[in-house]
Amino acid sequence: MKLKPYITEKTLKEAEAGNYTFLVDPSLAKKDIAELVSNIYKVTVVSTKTINYRSRTKKMMRGNIRTIKAYKKAVVTLSAKDKIDVFEVDKKKK
Repeated sequence: MKLKPYITEKTLKEAEAGNYTFLVDPSLAKKDIAELVSNIYKVTVVSTKTINYRSRTKKMMRGNIRTIKAYKKAVVTLSAKDKIDVFEVDKKKK
């Protein structure tokens, strides 16, 4: 998992403002993330913000213990003219 779009209701609202959210490998730096996004989606990256999540254990319903891996979330701001099609939602009119 180098770069994976993170799609929720909140991230779709942020995408309308030009902020796109991705799950990335924890070892990537901000420069590396910006280069990956610009190379894959052919857009211009203005800024990158990152959030690190450390690994943790979680107790499941039947008492089993599950380990959740560490990951990093990156919020990438694009220039005003650029968009990423993965985050676009078609609104149906009734």
